[in-house]
Amino acid sequence: MSLKKIAQMTGVSVATVSRVLSNADYQCQDRALTERIRQAARELHYVPNQSARQLKLGENRKYDSTNRQFVIDILLARVHSFEEDPFFAEMHRYIETECYKQNCVPGQVLRVPDISMLGAGASRVRADGLLVLGKCPQPVADAVLRKYRAVAAIDRNPMDYRMDEITCSGAKAAEMAVEYLLELGHVSVAYIGDCTMEARYQGYYECLLNHKLSIVYEYTVPTNQTREEGYAAFGRLAALDKPPGAVFCANDVTALGFLHAMKEYNGRRHKQVYRPAVISIDDIEEAARVSPMLTTIRIPKGDMAHFALLSLKDRLMGGHQACVRMELPCHLMVRESAGMYVP
Repeated sequence: MSLKKIAQMTGVSVATVSRVLSNADYQCQDRALTERIRQAARELHYVPNQSARQLKLGENRKYDSTNRQFVIDILLARVHSFEEDPFFAEMHRYIETECYKQNCVPGQVLRVPDISMLGAGASRVRADGLLVLGKCPQPVADAVLRKYRAVAAIDRNPMDYRMDEITCSGAKAAEMAVEYLLELGHVSVAYIGDCTMEARYQGYYECLLNHKLSIVYEYTVPTNQTREEGYAAFGRLAALDKPPGAVFCANDVTALGFLHAMKEYNGRRHKQVYRPAVISIDDIEEAARVSPMLTTIRIPKGDMAHFALLSLKDRLMGGHQACVRMELPCHLMVRESAGMYVP
């Protein structure tokens, strides 16, 4: 399906459609329009014309007929919807863009309950490959490996299942975040997030122990890492006799809820202002738009999507058989909520 058809459906120029679909970071002035363009491409099962694309880029070589088009499904293993955590919505956008670049077709978006209904009575599903976003249970991993010709996972830590994995260490990201807070002079650092077999909690815990700092029970707030629970966690810490001077949230969406509650609390003119340094992990787009802007550890979503698609395609074309595990580095993004914020 052509860019022209998508442009007609959404009422924009072909050039605008091209920019949106070829660049995951591009946003129209109206962000809702950007999503409408992407949704139209999904509905029309848009696939770029590779020959035209090569001509546009000035490539003289002939189109490689062995470069088959593959349909790639996506499994949301950790959350139920993209709205639940924007990190996965943004990762999905990068995957779609990468599909267009690598001559693949974005397929279904599945949830864990969908797996039991996949391909009932058949050994395989219609799609060629599957990308797993986030940690999934072992039985789910076993099921998708039986149903798909190739499976790759994108996660913050390896699952050690029989699939290719593109990771960015959650433990290292947590250590980087806490180390930064300690460099600023904070000695009381709280943790808000999942505490059950969670690498980010392990990184927080071990970093404090390495600096010979005691673990304060009241400074650990177990959550499912949602915005609402981040909001509630602020009240819990603010009510302590000695609240922590810094807070590490396991993901950005939790931190955004925490910052919202902090802003409301301090806007009510309490006798004592409570404004701890806040840092988190992910670097979703909203992190740079909130006030104060969120200091966070950037997970390289674009690179993870790129290498995951390369891995899937290579396996589908018989290029490798052993499980490949690639770990990409994370980066500190210093903003106002920790290190730069002046009340």
